[in-house]
Amino acid sequence: MENKREERLGTEKILKLMLTMGLPSLVAQLINLLYNIVDRSYIGHITGVGAAALTGVGLSLPIIVIVTAFSAFVGGGGAPLAAIALGRGDRERAEKILGNGVTTLLFLSISLMVVFFFIKEPFLYLVGASHATFPYANDYISIYLCGTVFVQITVGLNTFITAQGNSKTAMLSVLIGAVINIILDPIFIFVCGMGVKGAALATVISQGCSAAWVIRFLTSSKASLRIRRKYLRPEWKIVSGTAALGISPFIMQATEALISVTMNSGLSRYGGDMYVGTLTIMQSVMQFVSVPANGFSQGVQPIMSYNYGAGNIDRVKETFRKLFLFTETVSGLIALSAILFPTVFGRLFTNDENLLAMVGRVMPVFMAGMVIFGVQMTCQSTFMALGQAKISLFVAMLRKVILLAPLAFFLPRITNSAMSIYYAEPISDFTSVTVCSLLFLLNFKKILSNGEKKKIEKNPV
Repeated sequence: MENKREERLGTEKILKLMLTMGLPSLVAQLINLLYNIVDRSYIGHITGVGAAALTGVGLSLPIIVIVTAFSAFVGGGGAPLAAIALGRGDRERAEKILGNGVTTLLFLSISLMVVFFFIKEPFLYLVGASHATFPYANDYISIYLCGTVFVQITVGLNTFITAQGNSKTAMLSVLIGAVINIILDPIFIFVCGMGVKGAALATVISQGCSAAWVIRFLTSSKASLRIRRKYLRPEWKIVSGTAALGISPFIMQATEALISVTMNSGLSRYGGDMYVGTLTIMQSVMQFVSVPANGFSQGVQPIMSYNYGAGNIDRVKETFRKLFLFTETVSGLIALSAILFPTVFGRLFTNDENLLAMVGRVMPVFMAGMVIFGVQMTCQSTFMALGQAKISLFVAMLRKVILLAPLAFFLPRITNSAMSIYYAEPISDFTSVTVCSLLFLLNFKKILSNGEKKKIEKNPV
């Protein structure tokens, strides 16, 4: 009975399975988004200092993104490999991947906390902090870093819960933290008068509760894929395999920090604090577009990974087609709404009329490329699910590292205008979607044929 839940990945109707797996994961991602949205919304509405405080917290985002990216490095790389191993009936290898992931996450947590405590002040000024906004950024990130281990465990290990078919349990781990965060935020920020520090403290406590829930489940009899002491000792082949695939989701997230540094410094130089404030708001709105597609894709990934490992190629194809339809429809509609009604989204974060006016002017430009974001998300998620580390890595680097960062750096120096920084985003989005689509068309059939060969080798006539 232990593996009954995961076996349904290879037998149950695809649409029903996708909804069962994908929707809880989507909800979990939306709830996780609520951490940031609630913090920024409350902070942006602090009387008298809301705009400056919101900008300060936005400046701390690159550090937060890097911390989260390392958890994706382990979870995003290990969970698909564990699901493929389960599909091939190799439970021991799947649990070794999980155990090595736990050890890696603990090591990364300590390292990241120490490093960022030493470099946080020069780093914050590098990304565009001014004397007016630095105190808020410093207050927030100093407390947030104390909870680094909670972030690593919650985000990094939650994917292993989804990989074994327990997407509802994975959703609950995020829901618990989000509810606690929503309750504590107004208490600490307004009632206790802690301001930005209160928002950070509420986040750390809520993430600690989520981490405790994840560890408890993965060490209980309810989990079919468990943390076992004998598998905590690192094995080079396991760690390197996880790293090879995990580098793609790591780059996808870590490059957000690179982009924030590049854009914030450029907007600060060519515009000022108000321009930096618009980016904080628009990056938050962009999460509304990307998170539903990303969340549903993460929930569906184990279906493709398991069936690819089992050699059920027709089920992989059907899952891809339905995933493509969902991600592009949802992300396209949300992006279009932000383009048509920018100030409606902007009011979620600020009441400052000057800031809202600027958001209304630049949001349609900044969000234009996100209308077709679902195409890239589907293709990239499929590459990840099928264990294609090299292609996933290139696609992850293309959009942010190869295109967006250089464009955001050089365009304002050519035009001497902050506005050109906003144009860098849609240019890179349209280009990367085109290249990613071509790569997928050229490689998908070949990858699937390799899966069919493995099925024949496993079950020879």
